[in-house]
Amino acid sequence: MRYALYFSPPQNDPLTVAASTWLGRHAFSDNTLPSPDIEGLTVEDWRDLTADPRRYGFHATLKAPFALAPSQSPDMLFAAFDRFCATTPAARIDSLVLSQLGPFFALVPGGSSQDVDQLCARIVETFEPFRAPLSAADIARRKPERMTQNQRSHLERWGYPYVFDEFRFHMTLTGPVSDERQPQMRSLLEQRFAAFTGQPLAIAHLALFVETQAGAPFTIQRHRALCSAAIEDETTP
Repeated sequence: MRYALYFSPPQNDPLTVAASTWLGRHAFSDNTLPSPDIEGLTVEDWRDLTADPRRYGFHATLKAPFALAPSQSPDMLFAAFDRFCATTPAARIDSLVLSQLGPFFALVPGGSSQDVDQLCARIVETFEPFRAPLSAADIARRKPERMTQNQRSHLERWGYPYVFDEFRFHMTLTGPVSDERQPQMRSLLEQRFAAFTGQPLAIAHLALFVETQAGAPFTIQRHRALCSAAIEDETTP
């Protein structure tokens, strides 16, 4: 069993609904959704192109998947997660944009994301005691020989190469897309997510995801508002 701390908007947020419909799966309920009607893309192609992000559920990684340390228990992790959310202010992305990260497409900040970067760094450090060390096989699967020295150091120290100075907030929408299909995919995603790009995004909730066994879909075990969002919810008429 592995856990992960991700950003996910609330279950009924329009972005969650749109992204879950696109991916064909809802991480809150683990329900499989009907394949969307996509002009110029077969169901088989869509299924292949979205297979990886579908298994993980719509999210942005803040603390990458980890096995629980022997000295910790799920209840201890849940309690720490609730305390963290109750005492940590929300962050904000000023403008969300569609971008390519290598052969993948994702929603990312359009400008500076310093507040979000700081939130992620705090999460990585706060929840590090809950993470079991990676085995040699775990490290090898990450192909450290393809990483920079800095990334390898992060992998060995924090269990994930893309933290702190290597971190980039992103919400993945596809697996790898071939060069010849990338223009079509960009156009398609620009249309499907036009209501959200160019708009601000509040990073006002955290989700604790769980993978019950290797290769299983990740589902949301816990979802909490960060403290400023919780206060706003309580004071809003």
